[in-house]
Amino acid sequence: MKPEYGPTLGRLLAPRWHRAAPLTRLAVVCLGVAAVALLAAAVLTLENATFSHRGSVPFSFSYRGLYRVAADPGGYVKVQRHRANGVLEDSYAVGPLRLPPYRGDASGELPLYATGYIRALSRRYRRFVLQGEGKARVNGVFGYAVFYAATVSGREMWGRDVLLLPERAGAREGVVIAMLSLPDASSEVTSPMEVGSAGILERPLKSFTFG
Repeated sequence: MKPEYGPTLGRLLAPRWHRAAPLTRLAVVCLGVAAVALLAAAVLTLENATFSHRGSVPFSFSYRGLYRVAADPGGYVKVQRHRANGVLEDSYAVGPLRLPPYRGDASGELPLYATGYIRALSRRYRRFVLQGEGKARVNGVFGYAVFYAATVSGREMWGRDVLLLPERAGAREGVVIAMLSLPDASSEVTSPMEVGSAGILERPLKSFTFG
C-alpha cells in the first residue's frame, strides 16, 4: 500500500491486539472461526448441490436447502431439512425398486406392485391414511405415485412416494423416491398430492434423471 493512504487497519489494531489478554484474543479468534463457518453454511444453502449414483441403476438430482443424512438401510441417499428445534420438516430419499418378472408393459405392472407397496407403508407408519394413487411422470419418465398422510416421529406428515423405472422394455430395476413434508412446511403445498410439485422438494424431484 502506498504511504499516502496511511496505515492499514491491521497496523492500527496491532498494538491493542498485543496488549489484549490471552483469553480476549482466544475469544476473538473463536468468533472469527464461527463467522467463517456461518458464511460457508449460507453459501452452501444458496447454491445447488448435486448427487450422482452409479451402479445398475445410475441416477442424479440436484437440491438446495436440504442436507445429506444417513440413508435408510438398503437405500441410496437421503436429504432432509430440520427446524431449529430439530423437528423434521422435509425429507427426500431414493431407494431401490425391484419388480418381479412380468409380461406386458410396466405401466400395467406398477399399479399391481403398488398394492403391496401401500400395504407395507401402512405397516411402517402409524395412522397411515392413503390419500390417492395414480400414474406419474418425472422428467418425462413414466412412474406411479402414492399419496398419503401418516405419523412420522410423532408428527403428522404428508407423503408422496414415486415408483420409477428407466424407459427400457422389460425394465425391472428402478427407484422409489420417497418424500415427506410437514403440512405447514410450505404455503405452496396444501395437500399430499402437491408434495414435490412445489416447495423445497420440487427441485430434487423435477431434476431427477436416470443415467
